[in-house]
Amino acid sequence: MRVDGGLGMGQGGDTAAIAKSAQRVEEMGYDGAWSAETSHDPFLPHVIAAQHTERIELGTSIAVAFARNPMTLAMIANDLHLYSQGRFILGLGSQIQPHIEKRFSMTWSRPAARMREMIQAIRAIWDCWNEGTKLEFRGEFYRHTLMTPFFNPGPNPHGRPKIFLAGVGEKMTEVAGEVCDGFLCHGFSTPKYFREHTLPALERGMTKSGRDRKEFEISGPAFVVTGANEKEVERAAAATRQQISFYGSTPAYRGVLETHGWGELQEDLNVMSKRGQWTEMGKLIDDDILDAFAIVGAPEEVGPKLKERYGGLVDRISFYAPYESDPDRWGKVLRDIKAA
Repeated sequence: MRVDGGLGMGQGGDTAAIAKSAQRVEEMGYDGAWSAETSHDPFLPHVIAAQHTERIELGTSIAVAFARNPMTLAMIANDLHLYSQGRFILGLGSQIQPHIEKRFSMTWSRPAARMREMIQAIRAIWDCWNEGTKLEFRGEFYRHTLMTPFFNPGPNPHGRPKIFLAGVGEKMTEVAGEVCDGFLCHGFSTPKYFREHTLPALERGMTKSGRDRKEFEISGPAFVVTGANEKEVERAAAATRQQISFYGSTPAYRGVLETHGWGELQEDLNVMSKRGQWTEMGKLIDDDILDAFAIVGAPEEVGPKLKERYGGLVDRISFYAPYESDPDRWGKVLRDIKAA
């Protein structure tokens, strides 16, 4: 199992901090470094990370697909794969309708079908550049039929980047299994939901495209609650409860809660989120819910518990851990995880 870390985005334009973050991830023994599209662009830091690392894979987890179009995504992923000498992974996610329409002013329609076509279009563009085929992609949502030599970067010596897709619902998950190289399991997931809904959907998608599980990677982020003493554990647990409650307020994620019989909780969390009661929401996440989503235990217990929960289910793991950026504290935990 590969173990991945997060790439710091830098604050106030501090590009040196991005370089240090990437170097730290590699030095600590991680296999990959992921960036997120939150308050900063997810792609730009990887230009710096590529310059200051040699081994780790670099990827977006996630970049918002529907805020862009297939050509822009194909171009930037191709460039980052070139700059990193073949180490870039294009990790995409759909986001939800209010953000696509109100934050990005873009079109929302049939997200699973649109995502499938977007990825097929990206691959058609890469085929044009790498194989010299005529660009003639005509779909329901996207059309790409013009590529002149001036705009063609030519073959990438490192081949095509891998494409990973994030999802929670079964339709989007099935798309990942059908047309992608990997799946980014959302942090708001549990082993029970994964076995009963995620894996069957991925398998249906792989069956459609005639692929084997061995050709596919599954990345599973895990909430981790640990600490050197009771106070640290309580602080980590409070932060994790709040993060779980934030995800739980999203209507699209209700199915995860329903798998455990907690469907009504989603409505309560959603109402509270609209009132801005972010801190209070975390108090609704009791110990049973926390244990379902998170690894809870002493530092030396984290590795064995991760292996017990995710061994055989995922190919790579990353973390929601508020202390992950502390090499002295997290370093031993990481070594135990890799040993397990």
